[in-house]
Amino acid sequence: MLARSALLPLLRAPALSVPRPPAAPARTPPTAHLRAMSTSPEAPIVPTDPSTVSSPLGDGNFIQTAGCLIIGDEVLNGKTKDSNSNFFAQYCFDLGIDLKRIEVIADDEDEIVEAARRMTEKYDFVITSGGIGPTHDDITYASLAKAFNLPLVHHPETLRRMWALTTPERRKELEAASQAQREARERMALFPTWKKEGDAKSEAIFVEADKWVPVVRLGGKLCVFPGIPSLFQQLLLALTPYLPLPPASSKPKPESAIAPYLTELQARVKKEGIRIGSYPYLYQGVHVSLIGHDVDRIRSLGEEVIKELDGKVVSEGKLGDESGSKFL
Repeated sequence: MLARSALLPLLRAPALSVPRPPAAPARTPPTAHLRAMSTSPEAPIVPTDPSTVSSPLGDGNFIQTAGCLIIGDEVLNGKTKDSNSNFFAQYCFDLGIDLKRIEVIADDEDEIVEAARRMTEKYDFVITSGGIGPTHDDITYASLAKAFNLPLVHHPETLRRMWALTTPERRKELEAASQAQREARERMALFPTWKKEGDAKSEAIFVEADKWVPVVRLGGKLCVFPGIPSLFQQLLLALTPYLPLPPASSKPKPESAIAPYLTELQARVKKEGIRIGSYPYLYQGVHVSLIGHDVDRIRSLGEEVIKELDGKVVSEGKLGDESGSKFL
């Protein structure tokens, strides 16, 4: 700061007009800079173009295995009931992905780091749920930054969307909020960020036009989701076009999809005394059973079922005096 000093002249002299030196530019606080960036002229709010997202597993490879990491003290102490892991299990089953592991861990940096590294090393597709809010105990992003050796950096596009999708009433509240409150909100846009060649890759994939929250993907495998069930489900389903998924032929068929064929088959072989049954197994598809007295006929029908349903034999044997086979 420039201070003026008053000097008493010894001699009276004509007044001189001395130009003042230009004032030093005010230093903009980081949070003010981020708010200015988030309120810049608005570009269209559209989802990320799937064609711009590369396949993390390489061309021709698709997701075969998955892991699920539920993060939150509130789940472990019973205050919150986890439904996200169940939804993810159903999601994987429907897409033909083999979900290998579900873990629930505390809001603890060391546990998050260890689990994230271990799961991404073993599985093709890993998700985390929870711990990405604005409070002090939301440490998922910071912990994952450590797990992947990446710096935490505010994501400009997330800040822009955060502001653009805020209602006018809420904007007024935010403008009147304290700096600490604004920093807490902007903390939700503080992501592990790829900075240099050799670092683990990080991506922010905007899967919904009406949501400013992206799915952050790290190392091409681990995707970060919020813990709120409705938002978790919406973002997970919307992420589907961005994933290298198994071909349709490898996906298990639900019982409803094979019911018409089995109904027709049962009507066709009823006079032969052959019984057809179907039994859905959680996360394993549907078992179809053929039971009758004629072993050769059962085997012949079995080959037809395998071809029609793209299945395989899981067991074959005798039930009393009858022959039976089961197919998946």
